[in-house]
Amino acid sequence: MNHLLSLLCALLFLLKSASFFAQIPSDNINNATTGKPQNIILLIGDGMGLSQVSAGFFYSDQPSNFEQFPVVGLLKTSASSDLITDSAASGTAYASGIKTYNGAIGMTQDTLAAKTIVELVSERDMSTGLIATSSITHATPASFYAHVASRRSYEAIATFLPQSDVDFFAGGGLKFFSERQDGRDLISELEQHGFELSTQSLPKQPSEKKQAILLAKDALPTMLEGRGDFLPGATQLALKHLSKNTNGFFLMVEGSQIDWGGHSNDADYLIAEQLDFDKTIGVVLAYIEENPDTLLIVTADHETGGFTLATDTGDYNKIKPSFSTTGHSATLIPIFAKGPGAGLFGGVYENTGVFHKIMELLETR
Repeated sequence: MNHLLSLLCALLFLLKSASFFAQIPSDNINNATTGKPQNIILLIGDGMGLSQVSAGFFYSDQPSNFEQFPVVGLLKTSASSDLITDSAASGTAYASGIKTYNGAIGMTQDTLAAKTIVELVSERDMSTGLIATSSITHATPASFYAHVASRRSYEAIATFLPQSDVDFFAGGGLKFFSERQDGRDLISELEQHGFELSTQSLPKQPSEKKQAILLAKDALPTMLEGRGDFLPGATQLALKHLSKNTNGFFLMVEGSQIDWGGHSNDADYLIAEQLDFDKTIGVVLAYIEENPDTLLIVTADHETGGFTLATDTGDYNKIKPSFSTTGHSATLIPIFAKGPGAGLFGGVYENTGVFHKIMELLETR
């Protein structure tokens, strides 16, 4: 009798629970991850695998901003030519939604130009921006505006920017515009195409014109060399600049030198760059709190260094950052999303899926 009574009570509880949850609109359950974004921000930590992300949890006195994401997934990154991708093939996967060969910038595996997301959203009268701590002609940023067969063709890549659809860009690479082997003056061409150029310091306010910021001949200094707040500062400036467009914007920000710390097997270098990238994520998270129509996606192009947070000689209370290679690895990389449409970005899928999911959101908004 007692057993039967217990079963009846349990059944009554389940029926009441089902009735209660049936009254909750599904949009309220997932209101942080559904809907259509007005603005899309893509942050790419070059060379950033899960251990690099994890470093921010152990080597900072502040909570990691990665804790604030409700949606997390994993990406497969192989190129069409190789199991292990480089930044060019992966950048092109994000920018154009295609698999291509290592070294390709905005090109198919048959060396045909592939339309980029910057070009596509500009057709919708959205503004666009690119930021990197490398040269702006380096593989990842270049994949969003240029079309060349080889990532090493830096001068050829630079020629695409003056007439590009990019409204704001910031990084290094001044020599590819002003000290060219062909003698071409791309600085004048930038100005002729409506850019206001800054080469000495990061402006405090956005320009009323298109904005070009080139603060180093090649790559910017490392964080260990005193780069300071360039990446979060340039991101803040870009958000002010691009937000003026009521049609929305697309912004790509790359923490370029996480990768270089991995290639060098230099843990201090890598961790300093990772913490700077984490700080930049915080700037964007603060922006989307004030602008909830903005989708933030954070991921990497690949992992570099086979980086891991190992025990130090068996001491489980002490971490020793370690590396297994000076090159890239084939490990899956994490992707994080927050804002309208974020729910699309969970799961395990190819890196090309990021482009197609973004375009899906833009097609139906």
